[in-house]
Amino acid sequence: MRLLALPVLVLVSLEPQAYAQNAASQPITVGSAVVSGSLRSRTYAWNWFGDTAGGDYAYPGSLLRVSVAQSKTALDWLLEAAVPVLVSLPQTATAPAPRGQLGLGASYFAANANSRNAAAFFIKQGAVRFKGLAGIEGQSLKLGRMEFNDGTEVTPKDASLADLKRDRVSQRLLGTFGFSDVGRSLDGALYSLSRKTLNVTVLGGRPTQGVFQVDGWGELKVNLAYAALTGQIGGQTGTGEWRVFALAYDDARDRVVKTDNRQASARNVDFESTAIATYGGHYVREVATPAGPVDLLVWGAVQNGSWGALAHRAGAFSIEAGWQPTRFDRLRPWFRGGYDYASGDHDPTDQRHGTFFQVLPTPRVYARFPFYNMMNSADAFGELTVRPSDKLSVRTDVHAVRLADRNDFWYSGGGAFQPSTFGYTGRPSNGETGLSTLSDVSGDYRVNARLSLGLYYGYASGRAVTQAIYSSSDGAHLGYAELLLRF
Repeated sequence: MRLLALPVLVLVSLEPQAYAQNAASQPITVGSAVVSGSLRSRTYAWNWFGDTAGGDYAYPGSLLRVSVAQSKTALDWLLEAAVPVLVSLPQTATAPAPRGQLGLGASYFAANANSRNAAAFFIKQGAVRFKGLAGIEGQSLKLGRMEFNDGTEVTPKDASLADLKRDRVSQRLLGTFGFSDVGRSLDGALYSLSRKTLNVTVLGGRPTQGVFQVDGWGELKVNLAYAALTGQIGGQTGTGEWRVFALAYDDARDRVVKTDNRQASARNVDFESTAIATYGGHYVREVATPAGPVDLLVWGAVQNGSWGALAHRAGAFSIEAGWQPTRFDRLRPWFRGGYDYASGDHDPTDQRHGTFFQVLPTPRVYARFPFYNMMNSADAFGELTVRPSDKLSVRTDVHAVRLADRNDFWYSGGGAFQPSTFGYTGRPSNGETGLSTLSDVSGDYRVNARLSLGLYYGYASGRAVTQAIYSSSDGAHLGYAELLLRF
């Protein structure tokens, strides 16, 4: 595996003290409008399973975002531009099926017309939000191009619950794919009504192109409708939250071949739309104990509808628990563990599709080494986060990942992002279920309010599924160094 090098934009010559003074300066304004932005730059190093030819490479990627926004009594508006830049993408990191794309570097290369270097300018957000509709406080309507992550309709006042929702609830089904160097937005309308302990959110629209393709101007012929009711729970011993939701997805793109475990002869002639309804909810609760706060999280969803010519029936769930012991107050540790399950398809020859469809998520939130996602998967994990200071956070995970059904595929990806690309890839299981044991560690350091640095390294061992495809027991490596500059 190649050694990581910080991006050329790391700005190591900056004096921390001088930079802190800049961070404390007033925001940039144009009249009553506020100008802000961010520059995120990463250098990635990949080494795919089994030292596969072409699977060892490194490349840098950056994303510049600049916005101007204004907030008034009756309305807010926001206009944001994005400039993604990718350099030295791997030319030889795509192998014949079933080996496929050997990491996300290959995904960027393929999505940008096989270009080693790719950059673009596009409008990432452009929206207006009307507040206090009909004189009702807390009622709003947002129109235009926007970002949206499911599960973030309400931010709990409790910091631990807010972190828990951000890391373990949001973006499971709808996300901005913000880990990528392009991201995803939605063109549509967002209605919200907030009361003291209840929130109603309704969303309708179409996702934009992007994610791996640097051109994010256009929208996709994919229709979305989402509604959620979220309630806050209070009490003397702890706080919590519940949510119920419904999500409708209709993919009517022309002549896009679906990714599933049917024979190619059946898949290649099925161009009927993918119309799926998902119903689910989550419950999170934190309880104070003499030994420190304990939390519980439950998330679940069921699906029906049509997968082209097939009926679709699937489901998924997660159950997790955590503990923040007060005894080690200098490190402030947070121990967590849980189990995520998403159904697979047992019989590729019948008229029913049983693979849970993850819609348009941000997979990397739940698979920090994103070689798998929440489709035909079972993931048992343990996690430890330590926070020795307000500026530094270190997290390490161990995941035992297997396929839920040996007759289905090993899936990866995060949903539609191009007119002609389905958005998910699948590799055969060869009748096996063992996928990998993933161990990783990350560190995030906030230099000041505007400058943050991050490091990540993950190792995924090779198990029966990967060994059958890549003829090796060797695992895969992913590492990156990140700089995030806000202004």
